[in-house]
Amino acid sequence: MDYQTAVVTQPQVVVTMQPNTNYWQTDLCDCFSDIGVCLCGMFCFPCLAGQVASDMNECCCCGATVAMRAVYRTKYNIPGSICNDMCIVGCCPLCSLCQIQRDIKKRKELGVFQRTSS
Repeated sequence: MDYQTAVVTQPQVVVTMQPNTNYWQTDLCDCFSDIGVCLCGMFCFPCLAGQVASDMNECCCCGATVAMRAVYRTKYNIPGSICNDMCIVGCCPLCSLCQIQRDIKKRKELGVFQRTSS
């Protein structure tokens, strides 16, 4: 008797999607994605500014500045401009600082966060 082998499963292609790290990981007003960061910023803004500066290996007084946002955005090739950074930090420094901290946390989780060198 001649037996033939039957194929019962077909090869599958598995596609893993890598997150696009060339954009902000959360939106500017996306406080509910990490409420702890937003509460910290709201009730202790200087503490959060110091944490951001520390994470970026910068002076503790620089965490909430336009320069810090521009440096961070440039480091990760996030689209934008210095004018855009000035408007965001000028109009809502709390949202700006919280967005940077959330982004730092997400990039640490993804293993792509790099401290800036002093």
